[in-house]
Amino acid sequence: MTVTRQDAWTPDDDLLLAEVTLRHIREGSTQLCAFEEVGERLSRTAAACGFRWNSAVRKRYEDAIQIAKAHRQERKKAKRRLKGISSVPLMEKASLAEETSQAEMDEAVAVRQQEMQEEISLDVVIRFLRGQKDAYKRMKQLEKEVADSRKELAELRTENESLREELSLMKSDYQVVNDDYKALIQIMDRARKMAFLGGEEEVDVKPRFKMDANGNLERVDYR
Repeated sequence: MTVTRQDAWTPDDDLLLAEVTLRHIREGSTQLCAFEEVGERLSRTAAACGFRWNSAVRKRYEDAIQIAKAHRQERKKAKRRLKGISSVPLMEKASLAEETSQAEMDEAVAVRQQEMQEEISLDVVIRFLRGQKDAYKRMKQLEKEVADSRKELAELRTENESLREELSLMKSDYQVVNDDYKALIQIMDRARKMAFLGGEEEVDVKPRFKMDANGNLERVDYR
């Protein structure tokens, strides 16, 4: 019997709930099935998992949910296409496999008509086969170029995101260093004044600083 837990949800529990639910959405299953699976793995009820998903976890994964739904639609479309292809007769399938483009199909039709009007020779057959071979090579080359372009685009996006993160860290580090530098200047100036006055009193007038064009602090003398 599954033991019902009463403790709070941990970040790992929320992550597991999100992963399983998104997988069920992507595969065309129901969220109830996802909640039941998570409940078994976390010793919680499906109702508790559903409540946690709708109240706290779902809003953090809105983009991922849309992507999962889009993937589910693509899976459905692919199944319908496969079903449509499976209903095509065998001879039509062979014809579709040979035709890589409308232009090549027109060329093949013209060649066949010429072959019907004249005696079929070995040279005609060889030329036809060479043309089909070249067309197949061109198609494979285009597929490779498309795959390479997609891979390069993904790498560029990853690099861009990494550079953005580095820039953000550099800005944060610069702000921290700048603040520390200002605080150090103030401490040093106060120590100098205390040493000059013997520590008996504190001067009310505080030093003023401004930043030059190079980002360095310089003191502004009172007039």
